Amino acid sequence: MTNDSVLTEPLMHFAETVRVKMAAFTGGEPEDQLRTPFENLMTALGCALGWDLVCKGETPLPDRLGKPDFGISLNKLLAGYAELKASGLGADPKRFTGHNREQWKRFQSLPNVLYTDGNEWAVYRRGERLRDIVRLSGDVVTQGRKAVTPEAAVALEPLLRDFLTWHPVLPFGRNGRLDLTRFVAELAAYCRMLRQDVADALSDPTSPLVQLARDWRRLLFPDASDHQFADAYAQTVTFALLLARTLGADPLSLGSAEASLAADHSLLSRALQVLTDPHAQAEISASLDVLLRVIGEVPPDALSGPEDPWLHFYEQFLAAYDPKLRKDAGAYYTPVEVVQAQVRLVDAVLTDSKKLGKPLGFADPSVITLDPAAGTGTYLLGVIEHALQRIEETEGSGAVPGRATALAENLYGFEIMVGPFAVCELRVSRALQDKGAKLPKGGTHIYLTDTLESPSAEPLQLPLFLKPIADQHAKALQVKCKVPVIVCLGNPPYDRHEAADASNKARTGGWVRWADDGKGTDAILNDFLEPAIAAGHGVHVKNLYNLYVYFWRWALWKVFESKATAGPGVVSFISAASYLDGDAFSGMREHMRRLCDEIWILDLGGEGRGTRRSENVFAIQTPVAIAVTVRYGKSSKRRPAKVHHARIEGTREEKLRALEQIQDLASLAWETCLKEWHAPFRPRCRSLLRLPTPDRSLSLAAFRR
Repeated sequence: MTNDSVLTEPLMHFAETVRVKMAAFTGGEPEDQLRTPFENLMTALGCALGWDLVCKGETPLPDRLGKPDFGISLNKLLAGYAELKASGLGADPKRFTGHNREQWKRFQSLPNVLYTDGNEWAVYRRGERLRDIVRLSGDVVTQGRKAVTPEAAVALEPLLRDFLTWHPVLPFGRNGRLDLTRFVAELAAYCRMLRQDVADALSDPTSPLVQLARDWRRLLFPDASDHQFADAYAQTVTFALLLARTLGADPLSLGSAEASLAADHSLLSRALQVLTDPHAQAEISASLDVLLRVIGEVPPDALSGPEDPWLHFYEQFLAAYDPKLRKDAGAYYTPVEVVQAQVRLVDAVLTDSKKLGKPLGFADPSVITLDPAAGTGTYLLGVIEHALQRIEETEGSGAVPGRATALAENLYGFEIMVGPFAVCELRVSRALQDKGAKLPKGGTHIYLTDTLESPSAEPLQLPLFLKPIADQHAKALQVKCKVPVIVCLGNPPYDRHEAADASNKARTGGWVRWADDGKGTDAILNDFLEPAIAAGHGVHVKNLYNLYVYFWRWALWKVFESKATAGPGVVSFISAASYLDGDAFSGMREHMRRLCDEIWILDLGGEGRGTRRSENVFAIQTPVAIAVTVRYGKSSKRRPAKVHHARIEGTREEKLRALEQIQDLASLAWETCLKEWHAPFRPRCRSLLRLPTPDRSLSLAAFRR
């Protein structure tokens, strides 16, 4: 290596400028004296190499971990970030303490960051150092240009070249396809970094993101905490950008992403626009720019193909991004074998002339289907595939596009988490369009909404700019109030939630538990609670306060009791199996039998605790069961439904193989001997909550958490 370097003179000038500035330094932060000399050094290096090199200085944020001092772009693409430290601090984070150490914990997620105190220089990628630390021969503060030798410039030049020429290296497999497992892990890390930046900004009352959080709560989720807003922000932006990229946004920018999403994904388009308002961008530019650069490298067709790469995508993402959030949300991928078996069982009820008499099943024009916890859309996709396969077999391939268009009008999905919502909207729209369907005006009927919100809630009145968000809310309320859903199916979340208080009612059962008065006086959950308490099981009813129970109660109301439907229909969930027995659920079982004519319970077991363990079809320790509950007409609440029971035993693989063999109800050997379900009915005590005597008025409230 020669002693010639294009960096020698610019580096000497940098060192001398630092010496002069520090000699005149009287106050402020010592590292600030490096800012102008560093920017001039980068500009000079760019000129010497013939590169379009731009340093964008970031505004320091007092008392915050903040952002790196500079974002540096090469040829208008983000190259990396530079963080300047006070002279003498060095460029080795192992020696950092206090604020600098905490800041490093944040910045080590960055894929390319340059650290320097003027004397030491180092580059880190995702926390790992690239090359050895380069040290000048002297101290720039006291020696100026004398601290720089030609040898030091020669040593530093390749380090800076490597730093400036960084570009995302996506993980590809031997087949030339994107390795989704490794890519999801990287994407989760960048999304988590964005969430941290937003959460940090929310701790500052003067941050523009504080007002944005207030607006978000008003627009979509009123009970969202700052942490939940930060999470929703990060996932919305991440998945909106990823979805836009798969739709062909190239080059990827905020503007091109919004334009790509506008036609069929208007909510995500407008949400992205709102959340990345220029004032908000200033707070989170480092993590946002990294996301843009990394996702912009993803080939548009990387997440398409016959094997449906989106199938496991969100569950893998959530497991890497925040395992606790995954558990709390009950977000677990439903095996395809479970979905398809459940769809076939429901279809058998629909098509049976002695039951619901819908010969085309899900494709029948009168059958409206809703998944109230749609996740990434696996159940809706199962319905599309099954329904249109029947059409092709019975009416020919020429009939498929028209039937697919009609089916698109009759499929609905609710999802509260923005990541799976984005994936669901994409998968469902693609599946329908692949069958030749014309989508409903405005796109699919997939709504970002809280299923458990009151159907009587007031539609949002928002400025025209926010109309797509307001429209989603209004349309979801319309479905809850007026759309006559015939089939409600899916895999509701199941988890015991946090203790309830005045601030979190939306997260602890919402309208199902608390009713519109906020006290639970006329809450529909009381139909599960009252019989259990009247039977003396009040000490156990705390077990009813579970997300899956709320979804069961909501679905039964929607299909069998709401003014819009209240007639023939099917509710089918795979959920935790705790309601199959136990005193706490006696009222739930009784109410289900009052509403329905027949109930089929397919017990899949899966107890992961205790001595009698069995393998679960999910990656959880809670036993699960598939239930198909049916009403054929106007039911008599005095005539209990007939309950059928079957069990599938074995390993997980054996259970999934058995589910694959199920074609209809006749595929299983049903029994009618579930003791807990055949307990005699007791007179309904609807006055339990309303009696003024102290002991009665407190009887139910005493068991609320």
